Amino acid sequence: MEALTRIVHRANGQPYCITECRPAEGWLQTTWLGFVTPADAEQGALAALQPLCQGPVAGLLNDNSQIKGPWFDSITWLKHVWAPQAERLGLRYIAHVAQPHTEDDMEALFERNPFGQSIDLQVFTLPEDAAAWLRDCLHHHAQPAEAPPSNPAKPQVTST
Repeated sequence: MEALTRIVHRANGQPYCITECRPAEGWLQTTWLGFVTPADAEQGALAALQPLCQGPVAGLLNDNSQIKGPWFDSITWLKHVWAPQAERLGLRYIAHVAQPHTEDDMEALFERNPFGQSIDLQVFTLPEDAAAWLRDCLHHHAQPAEAPPSNPAKPQVTST
């Protein structure tokens, strides 16, 4: 089955948020590009939640490695607006690839998981590490007798 893609563009036509349903992997992948304003981030994050895959999707690989400039830091908006919608769609695991050189800021910001017990969040520096963690989580999710390989109370930053 082929990946389905949704692209959110700026007024000038330039893409800044690309979301793909990756059925072979079992997750959504959102890639952010260039300079992203808070309004762009909200619009792109909400667009990423619009049904793109058939059926619920438990994983999201959120890749900020190509963002330039300040990153979107509205934890309050994510917690109170975005997360409830994500939960309703079945999202359980977020593998967040941090913007380069912001790993320490991300770890401090996400010291306590803003999503509580409902969504496991881990922060990574490399997309391939994020994908490996997400694969493990989804494997464990499919086999509920095993615990997922994460600590939902405190997200981790993984560097290699």
